[in-house]
Amino acid sequence: MGLLSLAIWTPILFGAVLLAAGRDEHARVVRWIALVGALLGLAVTVPLVTGFDSSSAAMQFVEKALWIERFQVHYHLGIDGISLWLIPLTAFITVIVVLAGWEVITERVNQYMGAFLILSGLMIGVFAALDAMLFYIFFEATLIPMYIIIGIWGGPNKIYAAFKFFLYTLLGSLLMLVALLYLYNVSGGSFDLATWWALPLPAGVQTALFFAFFAAFAVKVPMWPVHTWLPDVHVEAPTGGSAVLAAIMLKLGAYGFLRFSLPITPDAAHQWAPLVIGLSLVAVIYVGLVAMVQQDMKKLVAYSSVAHMGFVTLGFFLFNDLGVSGALVQMIAHGFVSAAMFLCIGVLYDRVHSRDIKDYGGVMNTMPAFGAFAALFVMANAGLPGTAGFVGEWMVILAAVRENFWIGLLAATSLILGAAYSLWMFKRVYLGAPVHEHVKALQDINAREYLILALLALMVLYLGIHPKPFTDAMDPAVQQLLKHVAVSKLG
Repeated sequence: MGLLSLAIWTPILFGAVLLAAGRDEHARVVRWIALVGALLGLAVTVPLVTGFDSSSAAMQFVEKALWIERFQVHYHLGIDGISLWLIPLTAFITVIVVLAGWEVITERVNQYMGAFLILSGLMIGVFAALDAMLFYIFFEATLIPMYIIIGIWGGPNKIYAAFKFFLYTLLGSLLMLVALLYLYNVSGGSFDLATWWALPLPAGVQTALFFAFFAAFAVKVPMWPVHTWLPDVHVEAPTGGSAVLAAIMLKLGAYGFLRFSLPITPDAAHQWAPLVIGLSLVAVIYVGLVAMVQQDMKKLVAYSSVAHMGFVTLGFFLFNDLGVSGALVQMIAHGFVSAAMFLCIGVLYDRVHSRDIKDYGGVMNTMPAFGAFAALFVMANAGLPGTAGFVGEWMVILAAVRENFWIGLLAATSLILGAAYSLWMFKRVYLGAPVHEHVKALQDINAREYLILALLALMVLYLGIHPKPFTDAMDPAVQQLLKHVAVSKLG
């Protein structure tokens, strides 16, 4: 079994074992099995990074076997610089989420941990799939464990939120399925992505396919105005669910643009780029303003996720190497920072059982160690230089200025808005004298929480200070993609 198969199936296998075996009276054993599964899942992604040839744009660690002979569906896996970092990111966040739910989840522990492990493997499958039908199966299958996580361990309106999440994402994906079946017929019965990238397609067909893919991926990112499901889901989801949703699941849609929209329909992508850029700028500015007026910490961070993901779609559709590489760095950085932000909110919620900003104030006085970590993550969310949140945004802003000064100027307002809503929340929650008795009684973070936040802080600082290993691995694949997109595929 190849490394990519191990990365996919190790967490899924452990998840299946947990679903079959565990009961709440064996919760301690279940947690340790889940942690071992998550750590093994992370360990098998390490050779992918260490053995990756950063000078090559070719697909590496390729595995291919015929799966469904009648329809020529292959179990075809491989990664390049575009997908490389998303796989260890997924495995790393899974370890963090297992640790975060260690004491908080007391009912159906085996199902909770099992769902996250299975979800981890399915998301890695999306990033590794080179067969379109395999991609689609993994892409859709991720909905099931997340639906269960929200629906069982979520807040008071969890059923509404889970249903809204499922409905929005499924409807968009149905149009993508129609597009996949069309391309299968046009290509002579192949689901191979490389074959589809070479297809010459008429302008009208490219436009139809572009919007079919756009429907699936824009909802998943989510782009404005189809972002309305995200705040509801984040508010109701358990802390681990919010962390995985923001850190990884939103990236599935962004990744789809690079594997489908740009290389298969390059002419339509160029034609409709102004629309995508416009929607991305609305997300950056308008949704940033919406974040500023939120009273619920989770809603504020949820809206900030939409704003930050606007940078990703903006970078992709500028069609220059700095923009695409910056967008990819932003995807990874947002994975660390957003997970950290939601986990910090989870630490407070576990103690006070409220996410309302007005119920806090002066937390830094009673939880100084926690407050120091929260300050770092808030600064990263605001795009402070030296943190992960700065690098990708700055690259995209520079790329936007190179394309059009006014686009760059509008994009740069995110640095002001991000600082405004992030620091406003930090001031209200952490600074000043404690007013509420329950804040005065708070205990600082324990060793497990300290470990979780320290690991995330390490990654936020490493990516912010030394992003070169990340960008070096991306560059050849990004250059090859842009060369491909620059060549007309009109039939």
